[in-house]
Amino acid sequence: MDVVYSHVCGLDVHKKNIVACTITPEGKEIRTFGTMTDDLLMLMDWLRAKRCTHAAMESTGP
Repeated sequence: MDVVYSHVCGLDVHKKNIVACTITPEGKEIRTFGTMTDDLLMLMDWLRAKRCTHAAMESTGP
């Protein structure tokens, strides 16, 4: 299987938190963030630091 994207993230969105998993050539890392603005900004900074270019998101039901 060929690698199409080398720096990716999967996001599992819940009401009170977001679980993010990055996969890069350096390995896999999982972190949990809150859903308030400051938490989302920390998530964005983390994804930038990991150089993620693509993300897939799943949102759970009500």
